[in-house]
Amino acid sequence: MGNKLQNGPRAYVVRLELADRPGELLRVLEPISSSGGNLLSIFHERGDITPRGKIPVEIDLECSQEQFEAILSSYSDLDIQVTQSGEELYRGELVVLLIGDAIANDLSSVIAAIDESGSVAVIESSVNRSIESPADASSILRLAIKDGDQLQAVDSVKSIVSKYDLHFMTTTDHEVSQ
Repeated sequence: MGNKLQNGPRAYVVRLELADRPGELLRVLEPISSSGGNLLSIFHERGDITPRGKIPVEIDLECSQEQFEAILSSYSDLDIQVTQSGEELYRGELVVLLIGDAIANDLSSVIAAIDESGSVAVIESSVNRSIESPADASSILRLAIKDGDQLQAVDSVKSIVSKYDLHFMTTTDHEVSQ
C-alpha cells in the first residue's frame, strides 16, 4: 500500500518563462493534458518581464511522478524554458466563503492575489452570482495550505480579501469578517 501512495498523484509546481506571443500559454498546457495531469492553478505574470525578455508563468498541477517527468521532458523537447520545478508539499486544506461585489466583478484578481500570497493555493472555486444584487455574489474557495499553519493561512486570506471589501467565512471558525 505504501508503494501505491508513492506512485499516486502529487501536487507539483513548475515555473517557466514564455515568449509574449499568441498561443504560448496553450503550448505549455498541452503536455499536461496529454500526459493526464490535472491543472490546479496557473499564474501568468504578463505585466512582468524577466531579464531574458520573457513572461514568468507558474503552474500548479497534480499528477504521478512518471507523468511529471513526461511533462518536463515534453517541455525540453518544445524548448520551453523551465526555471524551477518540483513537488509542492501541501500540508492542509481550508474552505472559505467570500461574499461581495468583487466576486461578480473581479474574482480572477482576488484568486490571483490569494495565489501570490505564497501561503495558500486556490485548488477549486465555485461562484454564485446574483443578477439582482452583485453585493450578494458569493464564491466558495478550496485552498491548499503550503506551510501547514492554518491560522497563518486564514490571516493571510483575510488580509487579501479585506482589500476587495469582501465578507469572509471559514469552515474552521465560522467567523464572519469584513
